[in-house]
Amino acid sequence: MPIPIPMPMPQNRSNPFEPFRDPAAAAALIAKIRGSWDGPPVRIMEVCGTHTMAIARHGLREPLQGVAKLISGPGCPVCVTPDGYIDAAIALAEAPGVTIATFGDMVRVPGTRASLERARAGGADVRIVYSPLDAVTLASADPAREVVFLGVGFETTAPTVAGSIITAQARGIANYSVLPSLRTIPGAMALLAADPDVKIDAFLCPANVSAIIGTDAYRPLVEVCGLPCVVAGFEPLDILSSVLMILRQISARTARVENEYSRVATPAGNRKAQALMADVFEPCDADWRGLGVLPGSGLGIASKYASFDAGRKFGVAVLSTPERPGCRCGEVLKGMIDPPECPLFGNACTPESPVGACMVSTEGACAAARRFGIGA
Repeated sequence: MPIPIPMPMPQNRSNPFEPFRDPAAAAALIAKIRGSWDGPPVRIMEVCGTHTMAIARHGLREPLQGVAKLISGPGCPVCVTPDGYIDAAIALAEAPGVTIATFGDMVRVPGTRASLERARAGGADVRIVYSPLDAVTLASADPAREVVFLGVGFETTAPTVAGSIITAQARGIANYSVLPSLRTIPGAMALLAADPDVKIDAFLCPANVSAIIGTDAYRPLVEVCGLPCVVAGFEPLDILSSVLMILRQISARTARVENEYSRVATPAGNRKAQALMADVFEPCDADWRGLGVLPGSGLGIASKYASFDAGRKFGVAVLSTPERPGCRCGEVLKGMIDPPECPLFGNACTPESPVGACMVSTEGACAAARRFGIGA
């Protein structure tokens, strides 16, 4: 059962998150955590970039030292997108009459030879949008140009990308397409759970993804790997409560799916979003930075919507590329090393001049460590 979180009346009623950031309640939870475990530190992986940033921002790793080690996993969609996808996007950006529409983080991620930011500086038409529907609007406003949206993300983003394709079809907007790089989280979690080099004891499951796929989606994983899974919210008390729930499972020698984030996530998830994804996409193999090609872990555009698939439309292939020399982003994404253990961290690789995707994204583990002075 979820741990009851003491929630005093907020002093600032305009901030609904304040009760979940109460220092006294956090201190009480930390004391419970430290008093509930006397074994070796439990290795808990968070599989969400927003969790990674929240843990760093609120300084939650340090008070748990010796009891629980919080490890960042492949929960940043920009970070796990391989260089070959960036290269394909740049090739499209440099084609005559093509506009690339993308979320902001993708612009600065380096490919094997350049980034979209450099391509834009060289004259390519690269636009930052806040929603896939913004890209559909761009296409509608200029029918003479092809608008390609970079569909990067997990199950949280996938329904909105699917919705943009449905909208473009309904409006007869033929100059809109998507270059898909969508991935599903449970398959990656299963691989990491089975990897002896990673050594994970439990998972903090992603909140937003879980709101879409439902908490029951992790039950097959728990049955196979035998590791506790707790769906956690993003606030400090959410995360600390989830750690305590995990430790109690391990102490009881059990493994099950628990839902700390019950105020948003449900067992079944969002059925409408799931139906939309099932209509527009079909499972495919996906190349993850650091993890390699995971069978069936991607979402490709279904054949009946092939005219909206930029890869098919323009004959652009996403090729597998090796990791760049010296960059250990792949090991960071697998939780094998902490960001400061990469020799490039804070030296050749900084937010101002990133070498790896983990330093670019606002959800990247390296960016979080650098921003909040971890290992700096």
